[in-house]
Amino acid sequence: MLGKEDTAVRGNFLSALAMLIAVSVTLINIFNPLLIIIGISVGALVGSLIALKVKMTSIPEMVALFNGFGGLATFFIAWSEFNSSIDNSFQYILIMLTVYIGGVTFSGSIIAYGKLSERLKIAKTSIITKLFTTIFYISLVYLFYSAALTEIFIPTFDFFTILLVLTLLGGVGFVLPIGGGDMPVVISLLNSLSGVAAAFAGIVISNTALIVAGCLVGASGLVLTLIMAKSMNRSLYNIFFVGYAASKGDAQEVSGEVKPISAEDSFLILESASSVLVVPGYGMAVAQAQHVVKELGDLLEENGCEINFGIHPVAGRMPGHMNVLLAEANVPYDNLLEPKDINPKMNTVDVVLVIGANDVVNPSATEQPGSPIYGMPIIEVHKAKTVIILKRSMSSGFAGVQNPLFFKENSRMLFGDAKESISKLVAEFKD
Repeated sequence: MLGKEDTAVRGNFLSALAMLIAVSVTLINIFNPLLIIIGISVGALVGSLIALKVKMTSIPEMVALFNGFGGLATFFIAWSEFNSSIDNSFQYILIMLTVYIGGVTFSGSIIAYGKLSERLKIAKTSIITKLFTTIFYISLVYLFYSAALTEIFIPTFDFFTILLVLTLLGGVGFVLPIGGGDMPVVISLLNSLSGVAAAFAGIVISNTALIVAGCLVGASGLVLTLIMAKSMNRSLYNIFFVGYAASKGDAQEVSGEVKPISAEDSFLILESASSVLVVPGYGMAVAQAQHVVKELGDLLEENGCEINFGIHPVAGRMPGHMNVLLAEANVPYDNLLEPKDINPKMNTVDVVLVIGANDVVNPSATEQPGSPIYGMPIIEVHKAKTVIILKRSMSSGFAGVQNPLFFKENSRMLFGDAKESISKLVAEFKD
């Protein structure tokens, strides 16, 4: 059901109901069910409050936190098992792996939350980043070292405590140096890791439901991570251990004359267009403009125009971010096109409306070999007949790379809040 837009809500509800049943069945097998009932009640209350209060623009941060708390739960399960009984070295190694993956997922997700909400701004070259990155590598070495020691003896509590601390600090060092433009891939991988940790925890406590659920999340999250990395034409190693800064050559300085345009003049261009492509980005999410974008699309169709939406896999701050926003506004899923579908016929598109997107339409990825994002597949909007870019300012995107699209001869800049600008276009059509 999650594979189709019209059944996704029902599928999500069914998944939640199934997990509730799985947790509730646990009540039958324990002597005192009160603790489980309290846990379900508190979790349901907190989850409901978060889901009701969160804004659509904050969905990526919420997903990051949920991934993190999934990792924290498995971290505590493994810690608890260590304190109960360990029969053999294999069981201890399994507990260590569960602790490590769960702990890294938790602390890494907290850092991802800070980056996505822009509350955490620490440069990749800072001493703090280098310190925590070093701790991450130390934690890996310590994990393998302590696992090797289990052939001789099962380490003591003090030895295990060091692993707990290094794991949480290592998770910080794992995510801290990763750039903002790679955050969607990071979120996807952390989601996968939370599933892997859950599966390991299920093996530790012999819980079949937890093993199955964890394997599903882990496998699907990893597939999505690989797909997104491929869409950026980069390897996972490059994203997580190298980053944009390792690109070869020197980036060319971007300069030129910007050509601003008013909403009234933009309307005249759109009114005469026979085909329009809308390319949304995080700016549309911030402005919460998805509903007026849908309204504008309907008006364009009534005017005899073909309207489509170009969706880049890493647009926004999490996997499927733009799809979620447009689905909320009831935009037909068949109108959402991927870069491989729209790029071959881009030169036939009359007008492209770029709404808050930046990095995913940056032509330096194809035109400037020295650019940090060179080689990354983009939506090639610069090949369209006219490009109208809706932005608040001339600032660079989340990846921090300048965009020469703003200075192209066929580009026009419609400055201002995206929702207000599109509302003006809608009003012009209605008038």
